Formats: sequence, structure tokens, C-alpha cells
Amino acid sequence: MLKATIHRLGRWYLGQILESEAESQKARAINERPIELAFLFQALSDLRPARVLDVGPGTSPLPAVLHGCGCHVTAIDNISDYWPRGMFNRYWHVIDEDIRSPSSLRADFDFISCISVIEHIDDAAAAFRSMIALLIPGGHLVLTMPYNETKYVEDVYKLPGGDLGDPQDYCCACYNRAVLDQWLAEAPPARIVRQDYWQFWSGDVWRQGHRLTHSIRTAADRPHQLTCALIRRT
Repeated sequence: MLKATIHRLGRWYLGQILESEAESQKARAINERPIELAFLFQALSDLRPARVLDVGPGTSPLPAVLHGCGCHVTAIDNISDYWPRGMFNRYWHVIDEDIRSPSSLRADFDFISCISVIEHIDDAAAAFRSMIALLIPGGHLVLTMPYNETKYVEDVYKLPGGDLGDPQDYCCACYNRAVLDQWLAEAPPARIVRQDYWQFWSGDVWRQGHRLTHSIRTAADRPHQLTCALIRRT
């Protein structure tokens, strides 16, 4: 009876929060997430993985959605270091773990998703090596990030001008081909099996120039600021 009462009170409290959030929400411009998730779920549909690791979900429902697709899901986020005020994901249990040097994970995942996370990680090369190492041979990593084929920027928020939005207390790197090649050279053997390029702004890199009225799928030799890559451990 006590357990049922606690659950009833918990559902009521959560219902109040959800109702308040629904009533106070404000319309925002569509961001890059539909492009990234479309790429992710196409890979899921094609590969049909069983064991999935989602890296850096934060408060998003993505791990729960992956589970709803039939996957056995583990989710990790660097809660202690990256979230100074703490973080709670109401949709899924998220393990407090640093992907750069995970201590509680075994290399038994056949699929890893890392959606717009690696650009915020210091020592992204270590994070990439760790993700490849956590895959079984033949496993796949879906990696999405700000990207320009030839230009690397340590933190796009420090560039003058552009559509920077509100000030952020974290960095956002823009990677390029040289960095991606270096990651691959330093990681366990892996290769890119698919890479898409997308343009969202008029400038060369992420958040530079003005935001386009619609996103454009483009190519490595055409203007772009984001990439979605499917990488296979060989």
C-alpha cells in the first residue's frame, strides 16, 4: 500500500511538471536534430543492432526511444564534471561515466550513438578512441558533429559575429577531415562507411553567417557545417 501511494504521488507530481512545461513552451527554430536522428534511425533500421551505447544523452529521451525500437540500451554522461548543477534524465537511467576513460563498460556493444556531443568534449580524440574500442568487431558508431572539410575551429562560440545565440558556458568545436583522419589513425582499426554533409548557415563553419530558412544536404566540396558519419570497427 505504501509503495502504491508513493507511486501515485510521484505520478501526480510528474504530471504537474509536464503540464507546466507544455503550457510554458515557446516556439523555436527547427534545429539540426531531425537531420541527425534521421541518419541515426536509418542506420538502426539497416543494421538492427542488439546492444546499444548512447553517449551524452543529457536530459533527452533518446535512450528510451532507442529501447522502444527494440535495443538493449546503456546510456552514459559525464554528469559529475559536465553538469555543475547535476543532471537527471526522467526518461532513462544514465550512468555517470566519462567516455574518455570509462571504467564500468566492457567492449561488447555492436552500436554506439554520439549525437552532437563530441564537439563539447575536451580531448575528443580520447573519446573517439574509447568509443571505437567499446565496439565489437563489425560494430558501428554513429557520430554527428559540427564539421567543415578543411577548417578546424577550437570553439565556434569565440568567433566574432555569427548566429551565436545565448552565451554558453561550454565550448563547441568544429572538426575537419584532418582531425577525423587523425582520430581514425589513433583508434582501433575502423573506417567510415557513410558520411553526409549538411548546410545550416551561410558561413563557413557552425553558427557563422545567418541561419538558412531550410537545411541543405550537400557534399564535401560544397558549403556545409555539419556531418553525420557511420563508422565501422573492422
